Amino acid sequence: MKLIHAGHIVPVRPADVVYEGHCVAIDGGVIEGILPFADAVARWPQAEVIELPGHVLIPGLINTHTHTPMSLLRGLADDLELHVWLKDYIWPAEQEFVGPEFVEDGTLLAVTEMIRAGITCFNDMYFFPETTIDVCQDIGMRASIGIPIIEMETAWATDVDSYIEKGLRLHQKWKQEPLVSFTLSPHAPYTVSDEILTRIASLSSEQGFPVHMHVLET
Repeated sequence: MKLIHAGHIVPVRPADVVYEGHCVAIDGGVIEGILPFADAVARWPQAEVIELPGHVLIPGLINTHTHTPMSLLRGLADDLELHVWLKDYIWPAEQEFVGPEFVEDGTLLAVTEMIRAGITCFNDMYFFPETTIDVCQDIGMRASIGIPIIEMETAWATDVDSYIEKGLRLHQKWKQEPLVSFTLSPHAPYTVSDEILTRIASLSSEQGFPVHMHVLET
C-alpha cells in the first residue's frame, strides 16, 4: 500500500472540489480511495508514505491528438502553408525514413516527454501502430491507437483494404488489453474520398469504433 500525501488533491469527481489534508491510497497499482491522511495512516500503518508538500495532485492528463513518431520530424519544416508542408517536406521524409525502428524511437521520445508533462494517455494516429503499442506496453502507458487509413501507398500498407485489414487484425490481437483501445483514423477529407469515408462510417457503426480524423487543419 502507498499513500500519496500532497498539499492539495483535485479529483475529476466530485467536480469543483480541492482536498487538503488528504491522500490517495494505492494498492497494487489500483487507487483504493481519497481520504483524510490521518485516517489513512490509522487504517494502513505499514503503508509507504510519499510526501509531496506544496504540490497539487491531479489525474493524468490526456493528449487527444498525436502522431507520436513524428517527434523525430520536429523542426524539419516550420511556418509553411499546410499542403506545402505536407507535400514538399513531410510526405517525402516519411517515404524515406518511416519504418518500425523510426516509429519505435519516435514513440519512445514522445511518450517520455508526455509522461514528464503529466500525460498518462494519448490518442494516436500513425503508421506501424503495432510498434506504438509495443512501446506503450513496455512503459505502461495508456493509448488509443488509430487504425490509419489513407488513399496513398506507404511503407505500412498499399491500399485502403490493406490498411483496414491490418488494423482490424491488430485490434483483434489487443482488444482485451485494458491499456489499449482503438479508433478508425482516416487521414483527412483531401486524402480519403467520400466513398471510403462512407465505408468507414459503416464500419464504425457496426463495430463500435470511434473515428479520429483531421477536419480543420492549418
